[in-house]
Amino acid sequence: MNGVTRNDPVRRRPGMRVPSPGLEPALLIVTASAVAVGGVLWAVGSARFAGLCWALGALAAVGPAVGWVLAALRRGQAGVDLIAVLALVGTLTVREYLAGALIALMLATGRTIEAAARRRASHDLTALLEHAPRTARRRIGTEVRTVPLAEVAVGDLLVVGAGEVVPVDGEVIGATAVLDESVLTGESVPVEREDGRPVRSGVVNAGSSFELRATATERDSTYAGIVRLARQAGAASAPVVRLADRYAAWFLPLSVAAAGLAWLVSGSAVRAVAVLVVATPCPLLLAAPVAIVSGLSRASRLGVVVRDGGALENLGRARTLLLDKTGTLTGGRPRVLEVIAAPGRQPAEVLRLAATLDQYSPHVLARAIVDAARERGSKPSAATDVSEEPGRGAHGLVAGHRMTIGRPDPGMPMPDWARAADNRAVLDGAAVAWLCADGRPVGAVLLRDPLRQDAPRTLRRLRAAGIERIVMLTGDRPEPAREVAAVLGVDGVCADLSPAGKVAAVRAERDRAVTVMVGDGVNDAPALAAADVGVAMGAHGSTAASEAADIVLTTDRVDRLADAVTVAVRARRIAVQSALGGMLMSLVAMAAAAVGLLPPAVGALLQEAIDVAVILNALRALRTDRAARPPLKPAAEALVHRFAAEHDDLQDVLEAIRDAAARLTEGADAQALAAVREVHRLLAERLLPHEDAEEHQLYPALASALGGPEATAMMSRAHAEIERLARRIATHLTLAGAGAEADGVPAPEQLEDLRACLYGLHTVLRLHFTQEEESYFSLAP
Repeated sequence: MNGVTRNDPVRRRPGMRVPSPGLEPALLIVTASAVAVGGVLWAVGSARFAGLCWALGALAAVGPAVGWVLAALRRGQAGVDLIAVLALVGTLTVREYLAGALIALMLATGRTIEAAARRRASHDLTALLEHAPRTARRRIGTEVRTVPLAEVAVGDLLVVGAGEVVPVDGEVIGATAVLDESVLTGESVPVEREDGRPVRSGVVNAGSSFELRATATERDSTYAGIVRLARQAGAASAPVVRLADRYAAWFLPLSVAAAGLAWLVSGSAVRAVAVLVVATPCPLLLAAPVAIVSGLSRASRLGVVVRDGGALENLGRARTLLLDKTGTLTGGRPRVLEVIAAPGRQPAEVLRLAATLDQYSPHVLARAIVDAARERGSKPSAATDVSEEPGRGAHGLVAGHRMTIGRPDPGMPMPDWARAADNRAVLDGAAVAWLCADGRPVGAVLLRDPLRQDAPRTLRRLRAAGIERIVMLTGDRPEPAREVAAVLGVDGVCADLSPAGKVAAVRAERDRAVTVMVGDGVNDAPALAAADVGVAMGAHGSTAASEAADIVLTTDRVDRLADAVTVAVRARRIAVQSALGGMLMSLVAMAAAAVGLLPPAVGALLQEAIDVAVILNALRALRTDRAARPPLKPAAEALVHRFAAEHDDLQDVLEAIRDAAARLTEGADAQALAAVREVHRLLAERLLPHEDAEEHQLYPALASALGGPEATAMMSRAHAEIERLARRIATHLTLAGAGAEADGVPAPEQLEDLRACLYGLHTVLRLHFTQEEESYFSLAP
């Protein structure tokens, strides 16, 4: 196993706060024993010895309480334990030993609960460190040798055995790896990575052994950046004290003044002590920290690493959200949007030939074309004499023809279909890779960085959580930026921004409200540092962005941002609720004690009850908020993945429908009619069975998670419209006698409606697919 052992020093690196488990439980045992033994002695008539036990219990708490006050003062804080110390000293001075013992027990109980919550949070946050690999198994020839992780270099071939941690970022070689990514993503379902697919360090091999080609060193791997962040993360006290000090600024002077006034009016020091006893600010000291620390713990289990409670508290107060576009709202990697074929050719053939040349190219657009061909089951052919010209594309010999993929040669004649494809690319904000054969264009592949499926749902959840203004910042061109902004419904968009421009935009928004900046690239790091809260997409983002951020999303899902905001808002609300609720009850008890209705001992019991109530309330921040993202049953999740894959597979059907409509517009010739007949076949054999299976398998499986059949009613209506248009196309072919075996031509009066059916079906399908991907498929990990 490549993980560290329990004695590995990584668990106690500088900067980590790992609470000591000794003092608080020991104090709790001592004070509880003193109260219990004193109670027994008092019951058997030994009041003198009972008082001695209670006094010893109170004295035992004075030292730790004074230590907590002095520690707070050394940190430059007001020391909100001061009232507890005054109450302890007061009870001993007026010989209210039972009250003193109960205050001591109250402090010990609250501190023990807080320490337990802190240790739980610390365990969740430092689990990443305990999991960190320290060695790797490197293969050279037939020999496999274990080496220190620092010796692994880019290009090394590593062996990852069953149950071992992937030591560095790399690519799977020659097999399909089954991986448990729960440490990074929070998702427990294993995932598969095929040959050539990237794998992040830190995930666990949940299947059989596989080989990995290292693409990064230990220092530059994903897990190393998360480890550096985790060393700084933990249950930091500074933000909690900020929250406490805001209330302590008026609560502490009020408590002391009330005690002094009660003594002055009544002449009884006992009443003053009673006031101080019920004023002991444990709701302020303990409940608020427990809620914040519980929020940190909950966030870490969702794949959100938060540096400290200050970041969580600020995230809970945020009202403005600034988002980078590329890699944050979009996937950060281009995908094939559409394949357009010249008359006489098929889109599938164009994609296969483009992938044949691009399989030899490392260019990001080439990888997208090869991936699209693989997803659609199209195997590249053999090519010879392949070379690549930077900025122009690749060229080579395929089946005796000189083929090129990339930019066309200057001055090359562009036929009407090519000009239409070029216009379509401009309208869609897409890049174009032209496929040319023997100097003539024969196809075009449109590519675009697609919107993340979970982005629209995420922004809706963020607005529901209290974010009032959402602005997109990007260095991209205004046209694609505005298109993404329109789809998402953001409040503003700033395009063509340099890193300095992003920083200026962040500072301008900070002047108006608490601001969160989300990004993933090196160019986003200055803006992340300038924001009140910087959030980095750490799964595929840059190390610079992760190290500049206050919060890192360790999984490549932007909806984890909504999870983080929801957790932060809830934790802060519970912290404030617990503190204010506890102080309000304490103020009522102080008034009763000031007029003599509460003796110190009874007041101490009442304050103990108040403390337990507010601390238990604060622990609610650990609970899961299931309303934010409905949980899917395993069977429903499997169906989601199945139909999402079918959507990818059906892209060629959408392209065939639009291609047939375009050819029919140019004229109802034999090629156009052949294209319509092919569309009819694809609808009958592939698309309609897919839609029927969704209606009768996927939608019923999702209904329980989404609140009932009404949640899928609108999508079912889309299925009905798709089937209606498909039947209408079939009817047109029947009326024209243009079935699969015939060559009949639709009458002129049919052509307009047939074109409308094809274009309408293409539009409905694109909208329907997008809605399903955003509303349903984004629910699954």
